[in-house]
Amino acid sequence: MNNDSESTPRLVGKTRHGELTLDQIAGLMPGLGQLMPQISRRYWILYYAAHGGNWKLAAYQVSQIRGLMRIGATTRPKQADRLNAFSQGPLGHVEEAIEKRDLEAFEQAFERAAKIANAMHKATGHPEIVWKLPAHPPEELELGPTEASDADKR
Repeated sequence: MNNDSESTPRLVGKTRHGELTLDQIAGLMPGLGQLMPQISRRYWILYYAAHGGNWKLAAYQVSQIRGLMRIGATTRPKQADRLNAFSQGPLGHVEEAIEKRDLEAFEQAFERAAKIANAMHKATGHPEIVWKLPAHPPEELELGPTEASDADKR
């Protein structure tokens, strides 16, 4: 009888420090516990960017959140349907309001998306995770209109 593990070539990635098996590389892929803080931060930034009139930055944050959710859907396939539904539904409504530069619609979509995200945390067995908007904007970014964000108006 032929042992499959003996006949299958060992797939490795080589670095200057050594080799990693495919399984070791897969184990390094970020899970939702690593991705969600990044998503949370970008959601915080997009709120204050929209309120500051830097719609281009707000739109960029939405695209980055979507990218992080795609990674999460890939590395945690059991959560893919939820992540994709959030990305296309509630986050899509936030994006639409940003595209229209409609602050009132943005506020409603943003709050609704945050509530849905918190409901999803409960549904996935993490009721202890309750996202809330920080009271102050991040200080390291220009959240008001910039030349780049103003150029979109022309």
